[in-house]
Amino acid sequence: MPSHAKSREGEVEVTHAAGVATVAIARPQAMNALNLTTKAALLDALQSLARDESVRCVVLTGRGDAFSVGQDLKEHITLLHEAPEQVWRTVREHYNPIIEVVATMDKPVIAAVNGIAAGAGASLACAADFRYLADTAGFAMAFAGVALSCDSGASWTLPRLVGVAKAKELMMLGTRLDAAESLRVGLATDVVPAAELSEHVAGVAAALAAGPTLALGAIRRAVAFSASASLGEALAYESDLMDRTGASADHAAAVDAFLDKRPPDFTGH
Repeated sequence: MPSHAKSREGEVEVTHAAGVATVAIARPQAMNALNLTTKAALLDALQSLARDESVRCVVLTGRGDAFSVGQDLKEHITLLHEAPEQVWRTVREHYNPIIEVVATMDKPVIAAVNGIAAGAGASLACAADFRYLADTAGFAMAFAGVALSCDSGASWTLPRLVGVAKAKELMMLGTRLDAAESLRVGLATDVVPAAELSEHVAGVAAALAAGPTLALGAIRRAVAFSASASLGEALAYESDLMDRTGASADHAAAVDAFLDKRPPDFTGH
């Protein structure tokens, strides 16, 4: 899709500009709650972007005053009465693959948290590599408040960001964190004034999109792998990824640029 092109499917908007794809959940009237239509559209969009080699960085955000408050509880209640078999299938059919594609695509992912991120919305932000928060934003791991276990990868991502003890506190007590506290405990990469969030994230995304995409994807894979591997396994996996990135056009370009004493021009391959 050409630069600055925009597409919309269901309640998800995708905008492309210079190698950066911005995926916005677009249900501002419902604080970007995730109903079935939105989850299906979000999954389709992310899977498409993961395959698209012209996309070298993905930004996740929400329209309006919220990032996403997670599961649409109005739809959830309706389905409990009318089609209960659909209620729990959505974890395996939508939430799990959404988080997996966010966490494993071979390109960096930024969450631009423009407002409250709660429940599965918070989990979605946690699956990204970077979380830039507006100073008016915050997190709430709201699962226990509706007598549900955590989902969307929260049990995996949250302890790795804030530690096991803090993750249990946030999920079991449902503690809501404002932007400043999110930064203090490690949930936020940085906090910026709300009016500057889009511009700040655009700058970071542009820098990442101009970088060695294959190498950035390999780094995020290596970090994820090492979280549950022995040192020997991690070293072996790093060796495999080094073979892959060492044979890349970007590595050759970086070597040539070093010898020529000029900045490298990466293509992402």
